[in-house]
Amino acid sequence: MMSQVAQTLTEYGEFAQYLHRFKPKDSPYCAYNPAKIQDVLHVLEEFPMFFRDHVALETEIGVIFVTQNFPKIIDTRKIRGKFMRFCNTVTYITPYPRKDPPPNLNQVVIEYPPEIQFSNLFSIEKILNNEISFKDFGLMFRWFFGYAEHFLNHENVQRLMNDKNQSFDLAIIEWLFLELNAGFAPLFQCPMIWASSMEPHWMVLRLVDEAANPAYVADSMSNNAPPFTFLQRAQELGMNILMKIMMKFMHVKCSWLYDEIFVPAGVRRGTAMPPLEEVIYNASFVLSNSHVSLGEPVRLPQNFIPIAGYHIDPKTKPLSEELKNIMDKAKEGVIYFSMGSNLKSKDIPDKMKKEFVEMFGQLNQTVIWKFEEALPDLPKNVFILEWAPQQSILAHPNCVLFITHGGLLSTTETVHYGVPIIGIPVFADQFVNVNRAVNKGFAKKVDLSYNTPKELKEAILEVLNDSSYRERVKHLSLIYHDRPVPPARQLVHWAEHAIKTRGAPHLRSRALMLPCYQKMYLDLATLVLALLLIRHIFRNKQIITYTRVSGVSKLPTDVLPATFAWCSVMITVTGRRIEIAYRTRNSVENRDKIRNRK
Repeated sequence: MMSQVAQTLTEYGEFAQYLHRFKPKDSPYCAYNPAKIQDVLHVLEEFPMFFRDHVALETEIGVIFVTQNFPKIIDTRKIRGKFMRFCNTVTYITPYPRKDPPPNLNQVVIEYPPEIQFSNLFSIEKILNNEISFKDFGLMFRWFFGYAEHFLNHENVQRLMNDKNQSFDLAIIEWLFLELNAGFAPLFQCPMIWASSMEPHWMVLRLVDEAANPAYVADSMSNNAPPFTFLQRAQELGMNILMKIMMKFMHVKCSWLYDEIFVPAGVRRGTAMPPLEEVIYNASFVLSNSHVSLGEPVRLPQNFIPIAGYHIDPKTKPLSEELKNIMDKAKEGVIYFSMGSNLKSKDIPDKMKKEFVEMFGQLNQTVIWKFEEALPDLPKNVFILEWAPQQSILAHPNCVLFITHGGLLSTTETVHYGVPIIGIPVFADQFVNVNRAVNKGFAKKVDLSYNTPKELKEAILEVLNDSSYRERVKHLSLIYHDRPVPPARQLVHWAEHAIKTRGAPHLRSRALMLPCYQKMYLDLATLVLALLLIRHIFRNKQIITYTRVSGVSKLPTDVLPATFAWCSVMITVTGRRIEIAYRTRNSVENRDKIRNRK
């Protein structure tokens, strides 16, 4: 695989072998022409996942591109929003189409059957009764693969793939444990950017550089926080090995589906499709919804771009008059409660609903609860909103606490606006996000169970009465905002850079070209050991010859250990010079003993 990647990165001016229309001899972008770029750009966004927070990201990316005259292929609403500001055309693959799309946004809508939709598979009641284990990674991978298979076979996606008149200048592909959809880039002969909704971790870093060391970088699904104890390091290593084995099996299935879907589509378009193993390592960048204020200071390659917060509009939309009056009059502050959009609050058991309402009624603060249906007999300080403008609520100065499920968008927004949180994680990376927020000192965690209302009240009182939570999140908010360039502008810059430079091969890590044995110097270690072995054999042969000539019929017992004498190797590197010194312990001493016996 490494040799294929090396060949891919070095052919045609170190650019991908399969990007035929970007070869130096016929590329329209060999000499950068800003006017030409503005005229031609067409981007594809591919974000087919069912999670609405992923859709929020994709939407914003798309909007950014379209409104700035830059073509693309993408599938995320927030991404779409930012891209649409600089693209001529954006093609956007999504399960959640926008109701008021701009004229230069082409939406490829996909529908998932009810039996595989998240809200139907994972209800709050099933989670409360422990009928579902989110630690079953095999189930998770099979689940994602099922979505990918349905997505790629969808008639609207097939129509796009087989349209010979369709072309793109850039493909932005969502990464979520599977790399199968990277096939869109070679199919349309364009550069590719991975879009990751998580903090940097080894599974996504390996696609553009090398996997992070599990001794100090936690797995994407791990609750451990560095620095690790001995046991935690062992856990991280074990999880790393387990996930690699599972991803190997999934890669076999993905390669089969790739050959079934993308290769025939390439044949119909007259495009020779490279193997999936080569395609997944050919990305120009990774756009990551991450920032050091939210995660850990992980070592990153130059083509890994953290852009957390790009989905947040710098101009916060005003609240409705009714909601503004509620928040303005909340003298003791406002507590905002939302469990996201994938799991509905209305699915909470009736007994727990009543307990939540009674508990909120005992507080001095005003409570705004995002709830999908009306509730009877609400206390005077509790207000139900079927849809809540989350960013506008968090931006209000009277918002003192955010009770959330712990999605990355929610934790990003709470740091952006400087509001402490109480996290009730339910699924996937929500546990990691909440634990990370707890470790950073601006959050309190409450497990989802039938005792949640009681435990939640205790957590609310602790966070509100301890000023350190608010002070800590305000400090992190300062770090978050202290950037030279806004994340949305950074996103647009690097996407455009990928097109201008035909895939930005100058930023690709050379770690992708080296096989593992070269990175670990195993070839050098083998050479050194071979030289030591030869030296041992030669010296022992000299000793045996000497004893025969001297008339000693039998080697003394104290000479035999010399055959297996310990060797120390000292390698001193000075510039280009490598000096190797060998020293065999006791060899001279053993010769002297033989002479004395004679």
